[in-house]
Amino acid sequence: MTDISRPDRPVTVTLHESLKGVEDRTCLVLDDDGPFLQRLARALTQRGFLVSAVSSAGEAKDIARLNPPAFAVLDLRLEDGSGLDVVQVLHEYRPEARAVILTGYGAIATAVAAVKAGAVDYLAKPADVEDIVKALAASPDEKPAPPDNPMSADRVRWEHIQRVYELCNHNVSETARRLNMHRRTLQRILAKRAPR
Repeated sequence: MTDISRPDRPVTVTLHESLKGVEDRTCLVLDDDGPFLQRLARALTQRGFLVSAVSSAGEAKDIARLNPPAFAVLDLRLEDGSGLDVVQVLHEYRPEARAVILTGYGAIATAVAAVKAGAVDYLAKPADVEDIVKALAASPDEKPAPPDNPMSADRVRWEHIQRVYELCNHNVSETARRLNMHRRTLQRILAKRAPR
């Protein structure tokens, strides 16, 4: 197998412990962030998955219909749709497929929607590859193990503020009103980098 970003450079494959005994390791990876998509596809390939990496919901739906994979790692927000739509199509054609939704915006409502659509887990970006593999490989009757490096409370707060800010079309006054926060406080938070 070769790296999708560097076809001249071979990928070293070491079957991940949790995939031993799994016959079908096909995995669809969907993200519209090209560099992230390539890094994630390479990391999953190195752990033994047979990866199909695509950058649009339309391409992912075609794969889900024509050759549904056993696993999927899907970005929530895309330019041409949502990873939740892909989960629904995937489950129409392969009900036992295990999908994980990734998003840069952590929100309880989105997590509930992801699980209702059929995803086995919901992880906030930047998600650790080991956490993604654990979520994909966990047996259906048990919950995946908690992440080794979960987001800090400060990061969760920052993600929530960014999400509301985006939903308010980057209107600082409206975002501050909805968050019950002083406008200047919000401006200071928005001017800072994301906490770890």
